Amino acid sequence: MNNFMQSKYMIRRKVLRLFGAAFHIYDMQGGLQFYVNQKGFKLKEDIRIYSSEAMSEELLLISARNAIDFSATYDVYDSKEGIKLGSLQRKGFKSMLKDEWVIQDANDNVIGKIEEDSMALALIRRILTNLIPQTFIGTISGMKVFSFSQKFNPFIQKIDLDFSSDINNMLDRKMGIATAVLICSIEGRQQ
Repeated sequence: MNNFMQSKYMIRRKVLRLFGAAFHIYDMQGGLQFYVNQKGFKLKEDIRIYSSEAMSEELLLISARNAIDFSATYDVYDSKEGIKLGSLQRKGFKSMLKDEWVIQDANDNVIGKIEEDSMALALIRRILTNLIPQTFIGTISGMKVFSFSQKFNPFIQKIDLDFSSDINNMLDRKMGIATAVLICSIEGRQQ
């Protein structure tokens, strides 16, 4: 089965990495579907998603438009086809209280959004403790297309990614995987 055709994935952040970040993305049977390499010490984010740890086949590229930007926009490219799939933009000031992103198509038209689960839990995470796992919900045209839920583990970041609510395939799975990777990379630094 195509790596992008799964309805559920488990993302695990690689531990004990000194520079940058790495993630493994597994299907529900435990098979490795993607390997993510995020380079450290870069002024502009450069995240690459590969088919395996060998990094011989690059599938997706996530690239920040600007070096430092509070409301940063990240373009997502299909590395094999050489085309832009869309963009993800962080809502800077809104995200101070509750994380929020918008999903844009290849022409930068807003088609959906990604929001942290609740304002109350978001505030507790920011003020009191980051031990409460985050959950994000993604919607296209008001319809839920995925959920992204962290598992409580103080040592290893594990996330369940679930596209099963997207029965009409409104969100390109490549954009969905890129979205989850970006949230793990950017929002994961706050934990």
